[in-house]
Amino acid sequence: MPYITRKYSFKIVVLCMAFPFITGAQNKVINSGWQFSEDRVAWTAVNVPHTWNTDDAFDDEPGYRRGLGYYKKQVFVPSEEKDKIHYLKFNAVNQEAKIFVNGKNVGSHKGGYTAFNFNVSQFLNYDAYNLIEVTVDNAHNADIPPLDADFTFYGGIYRDVEWISKQKQHFSIADFASEGFYVNYYKVSEESAGVEVKVLVDNFEDVKARNQLRLKILDADGHLVMAEDKTLSLNKNSSDSLTIKFPEIKAPKLWSPDCPYLYKLEMALSDENGTILDSKVSNLGFRWVSVDAEKGFFLNGKPIKLIGVNRHQDYEGYGNAVPLALQKEDIYLIKNMGANVIRFAHYPHARALYDLCDRLGILVWTEIPVINLVTDSEAYFETSMNMQKAHIKQYYNHPSVVMFGYMNEIFIRLAFNRKLTDSEKENLKTKSVSLATQLEDLTRELVPNHITVMACHLNEVYNETGIADLPMLLGWNLYFGWYDAQIENLGPFLDEQHQRFPNRIMFLSEYGPGADIRNFTKHPKKFDFTTNYQALLHQSYYQQIMERPFMAGMTAWNFADFGSEFRGDAIPHVNQKGLVQYDRTPKAIYYWYKAILNDAVPFVHMATETLKGLTLFNEETYPIQVFSNQEQASVILNGETFKTVQFKNGVAVIDMPFKNGTNTIKLITDKASEEKSVEVLRIEQLDFKSFNRFAINIGSHFYFNDTERSITFVPDQAYKKGWFGFLDGEAFGMTKDKNQGIPHNIKNSDSEPLFQTMLEGCTHYKVDIPKGRYKVDLFFVEPQIKPTENIYNLTESKENQPKRQRIFDVFLNNILIEKQLDLAKNYPEKYAVTVASELTVNDQDGLNILLKPIKGQPVISGVLIDKID
Repeated sequence: MPYITRKYSFKIVVLCMAFPFITGAQNKVINSGWQFSEDRVAWTAVNVPHTWNTDDAFDDEPGYRRGLGYYKKQVFVPSEEKDKIHYLKFNAVNQEAKIFVNGKNVGSHKGGYTAFNFNVSQFLNYDAYNLIEVTVDNAHNADIPPLDADFTFYGGIYRDVEWISKQKQHFSIADFASEGFYVNYYKVSEESAGVEVKVLVDNFEDVKARNQLRLKILDADGHLVMAEDKTLSLNKNSSDSLTIKFPEIKAPKLWSPDCPYLYKLEMALSDENGTILDSKVSNLGFRWVSVDAEKGFFLNGKPIKLIGVNRHQDYEGYGNAVPLALQKEDIYLIKNMGANVIRFAHYPHARALYDLCDRLGILVWTEIPVINLVTDSEAYFETSMNMQKAHIKQYYNHPSVVMFGYMNEIFIRLAFNRKLTDSEKENLKTKSVSLATQLEDLTRELVPNHITVMACHLNEVYNETGIADLPMLLGWNLYFGWYDAQIENLGPFLDEQHQRFPNRIMFLSEYGPGADIRNFTKHPKKFDFTTNYQALLHQSYYQQIMERPFMAGMTAWNFADFGSEFRGDAIPHVNQKGLVQYDRTPKAIYYWYKAILNDAVPFVHMATETLKGLTLFNEETYPIQVFSNQEQASVILNGETFKTVQFKNGVAVIDMPFKNGTNTIKLITDKASEEKSVEVLRIEQLDFKSFNRFAINIGSHFYFNDTERSITFVPDQAYKKGWFGFLDGEAFGMTKDKNQGIPHNIKNSDSEPLFQTMLEGCTHYKVDIPKGRYKVDLFFVEPQIKPTENIYNLTESKENQPKRQRIFDVFLNNILIEKQLDLAKNYPEKYAVTVASELTVNDQDGLNILLKPIKGQPVISGVLIDKID
């Protein structure tokens, strides 16, 4: 394509300019060599990114430190820099920050997820070290969102800190810490596309300045497409803006997830002699989007079903202070899965990730953390509006960003707060709608060529108040089959909403169950945290969304497990709804999504990674899921052809007749194959000849791979002669809608799935083991002390039940091993208790565990039997 160079006069004259290779601006990251203190007495050397909640947000003590933290660092500024303008930029500090330079207050910032900067020039000493001090506060503040949310509010300076030195004329970075220019597109089509750039320039000289501005558009190969030259006349000590409109580019290459073609915008600001004073570079991507109430989402005039994930930014072992390289790996994993959209939840993420979405071709929904609840105060409204302004201005230029959001589940606290009067609830609804209206208007004004979005939870209040009709696209966070109703209720709900509100464009913005890779079962049940139930729900949801063309798309909650300190999931303090684990190891469901979404490379995967310590009895088989983007595959089991399977919806289920020991499985398609090994313990009878350890997850229907004890606990059952099981009692806390037992952190253990499930009222448990000497471990926990309400269950709140005292004696084969066991009295809240004993079985009656109640009903969570000789 031939390039076009045009020259315009701005205020005075037209000048041609060269494009020298020098620049007067300097950016450097100053992450190293900080000092941190919690009390300004004891200081520790740290590097940024840093958070002080890496450990305490995951320990056994409820709560985590929310309050003040102090940082300081020395920065040397040479006298040669005296004529420059110096800025201190923080890319994110959670959540309030006060900045001091050489003891003087430079400024403060509210909000933990967007960048901010200060001109610190007047506070500096030259040819000397300058003391930078930052006071950070992550305490609850009623005037700063988020007020409350299902994620941990880690405190600290957790993104890069930059020292920016610029010449006295430069692209402004004072507009909410933006890059000082805004790229707009006009008349974008397959035939042509135009670019318009608004540029902000600052002049810190005490005299007028003449400057030259050159803008260039390059194609992906670096070839010049167009250039524009302007001459500027800037008043002294002033800021100015100008808009440069390029002529239309003919037959542009369009940006899309399948072909993320990027042009490049280069900008240079020079003095009269042609010396470059400042420069900027930005991605350009030609695309246009629209939404339709019947046909969903359109990109470049063509319908596209958006399928992807939500993402939180924290990472196991790092909290929110995650190295950027690890964060980028998230985006590569998401793209490799085949996703075409990311919802960056529930706040702006690191800008480098948006740049990666530009380059990889992932559409972006980005939002600010106005979540769960609104404070009726002028300060809260002002902070929220400023957050959205900063959010929009800082992320404006990314071609991948097509949706800007501003609220998530804003009525969830209202819906479950029984302490509010009806009048208070109505006032809160009115104020929430008022803020939403202001944010919607602001967003439409600032980003006219984007889609505005918000997300709601399952409650009619969003329709009743009219708040659901404000955004261009409404996200529903729906958890049918987890918190609400059943999996199959998703489709009928969406149909009903579509019928009632035919002009509303809808998107499934959150969905998904918790899943722990240590839990697996042949019989998945709601709220059991098995990977099998995770597969069941996701596969059904995908089908239900694909059957409904009016749905714009879906984003799974969540890409990765993430920190949520108050939670009592199978791993406490972690929300386990991720498609990958907290350390980013994929769960099986990640590979299923890859099978249905990524057809670029032939792919097969066998979901056997969770089957650690699989134990089968007699001729029992075990079903495994296999995934592929191919039509069919041959299954080779232990060197012999077993069967051919057909893939439907990317999955096939195979009942595997595993042998005892190592089983080799090979899955072969025309273009891809995979081979895996599965270790299986096949027990014909409980004779302890081919094995010397046996464990039962009492009160549970799933296997639990216990790394703490290096054994897999088998599911429980009613007693079967010659085997094992309970003779009385019932699974505690289990219903058709809830199969976790007790949703709480278990202190003194990392084996929550063992202790969270239990039998109550069981007085006799029998295991038909042969004669011999054994060590027997029995596992207990008191289930009824201070249950903590979790509003994210999205069910009616219940008053705390009074605890039922239980005292019982524990016998093994009529030998008393624990007298008057009183879990509530003798152990801390939700404390894992192990009662161990050795005994000799002398007869054919095996092992009889007898729990004789003295008061209340006994409980028991598990048993581990080790053969001694």
